[in-house]
Amino acid sequence: MTSGSWPKRRSPPSQWPPRRRRRSVTIAKSQEGEGAVSGKSAVVVPAAEGKVEVQPWGKLVWFVSGPQESSETMTVGRCYISPNQQNGRHYHPNCDEVLHVLQGEIEHSAGDERVIMRAGDTISIPAKVIHNARNLGAEEAVMVISFSSPYREAIGE
Repeated sequence: MTSGSWPKRRSPPSQWPPRRRRRSVTIAKSQEGEGAVSGKSAVVVPAAEGKVEVQPWGKLVWFVSGPQESSETMTVGRCYISPNQQNGRHYHPNCDEVLHVLQGEIEHSAGDERVIMRAGDTISIPAKVIHNARNLGAEEAVMVISFSSPYREAIGE
């Protein structure tokens, strides 16, 4: 493997803090040809290099996003919700969200609907749908979250 540097991208929105310089590892160069994008590389982001946002209910850890200059098309991270806590109801005006439960049991609300989700369950939430998750268990709930925009926006209810 060879080390690479982040390619130049547009500046992040003002609500994002300045990015830390992160090490990327190029694992493959794209090929020329139909459907291929020239000059781009796959990038590995080590778990220890995630951007942590501590919240009153737990934390968010971002691995791939526009502000981190690791994707031009999406945002990916992990959401950790402490026992008996919930994140605030919110929506994303500019992107869909997919949430996959890795650990724990949550009640997820989307609009007026509520569903119990356990490890292995996945929900797809369209843009502009108000939603949140509440940890029902005695252990930390852990979810992978992904968004259809590299510059995910969240608006609280």
